[in-house]
Amino acid sequence: MELTVYLAGQIHDDWREEFAKKAKEKNLPLTFVGPQTNHDKSDNIGEDILGKQPGNLYKDDAASDINNFRTQVLMQKSDIVIALFGEKYKQWNTAMDASAAITLNKPTIIIRPESLIHPLKELSNKANVTVETVDQALDVIRYIFE
Repeated sequence: MELTVYLAGQIHDDWREEFAKKAKEKNLPLTFVGPQTNHDKSDNIGEDILGKQPGNLYKDDAASDINNFRTQVLMQKSDIVIALFGEKYKQWNTAMDASAAITLNKPTIIIRPESLIHPLKELSNKANVTVETVDQALDVIRYIFE
């Protein structure tokens, strides 16, 4: 059995590659999907498809429509959603994706540092599991196969 995992979280570093590497080291049969990690492509996809927009509001709106469509398709096809919250970046998209996963009744794991216990308490309460590290999240998934 192979599972598809949607990796929600910021796109400014290589945490997804590290996550996939650790999953491979643990011999977990997982396929990973997630948001568009090319920031420029994500920001410009509306204009790339629909043409030049009359202002930044319209440009962002067009890109958001297409990015949300992509996220919805990939998330609905996923077996598990993992939402990683870090300390460095604002995490609005991560919170939105985690909320969407919970609303879709997708098994959801939240990874967040101890410092974010309070600001994420309601979201953590709705998720299936909340952990503090990538390794803990992978151990939760590994338990499915035991």
